Amino acid sequence: MQMTNQTITIINAENLILGRMASIVAKRLLKGEKIIIVKTEKAVFSGKKKSKVREAKEFLEVGHPKKGPVHYRRPDRIVRRTVRGMLPYKQSKGKQAYKRLKVFIGIPEELKDRKMETLAEVHAKKLTCPYFTLGEFAKEIGWTGGE
Repeated sequence: MQMTNQTITIINAENLILGRMASIVAKRLLKGEKIIIVKTEKAVFSGKKKSKVREAKEFLEVGHPKKGPVHYRRPDRIVRRTVRGMLPYKQSKGKQAYKRLKVFIGIPEELKDRKMETLAEVHAKKLTCPYFTLGEFAKEIGWTGGE
């Protein structure tokens, strides 16, 4: 049973916790929503920056550059991959849901005047532990900052 909901939801990822945001987005994609996530470089990771960066750099050493696995360094790609991990992407319903997701660094010109939604239940202000932005993390693991 495939629901077709043609409304496009634009989510502002600024100060949203990455994993929690991704799980909510994945559920909504499976329900049939089309979702655009903007300002991905301002989403946050919880935890200590040094340990997360060390963990990521160890993971980057795994694999072969041409054969994979592919390790993304751009914030938009990291968010997209995080959402994919929460979808059954090897099944047709997961593939269809993944196609309904668009992710951007910053806000594209054509979306600037559109109404954006923010997920209040996953806001970083609720975090009591240390946290850092996805843009800072991406720069630490090798993103040059260009689009």
